[in-house]
Amino acid sequence: MLLSTMKFLWRYLVVMGLLGMGGARMARAIEVKVSAQALERTLRAQLFNGPDGRYYMHGDATTPCAVYGEDPHVTFHEDRVVVQVHTLAKLGKSFGGKCLGISLTTDAVVSFVPEAEEETVGFRDAKMEKVSENKELNFLLEPFLSHKLPAQMKLNAADLIRKLLSQSVASTGYKLTLDSLKMHSMQVDHEALVVDVDATLSVD
Repeated sequence: MLLSTMKFLWRYLVVMGLLGMGGARMARAIEVKVSAQALERTLRAQLFNGPDGRYYMHGDATTPCAVYGEDPHVTFHEDRVVVQVHTLAKLGKSFGGKCLGISLTTDAVVSFVPEAEEETVGFRDAKMEKVSENKELNFLLEPFLSHKLPAQMKLNAADLIRKLLSQSVASTGYKLTLDSLKMHSMQVDHEALVVDVDATLSVD
């Protein structure tokens, strides 16, 4: 995502420099490409940031009985964003520091349709592609996959671009400022999530 954005900003800066438009302010339509790896890094940073990269749906690292997900993997398939999460569960009763019950593992899979939400890449229409055969585990797993996970995978494009532009003076000699950004549409295109946005930039 940052690479395609930087290419646009560099072209914009060159045009401003050639035209001698210091202090210019211009609105432009741009295309931003978000990789599956970028979404995966977002999930790891915002959700799977507990001990050993785990997110606990029940219990925690100290409880004998617990349910947690780890190792999220994001891919694209047709028009959907697909997320696989390795899930481990110890279900039963805690007794003497042990969990008396059953242990389960599954690679749960959920998919979403990407959706533009003002400045944010969001997700809707959660579809359970693969869950456990255990109803007790699914009682915890399905709400996590359909609600918690997509909420934490959102990307605020404006914040990312502003962070990038904060280094513009040191790298280019110009101060680039993102005044506004609005997303219009997005779609999965092979190995990238393509986002069409309108952006207003200032150059000083």
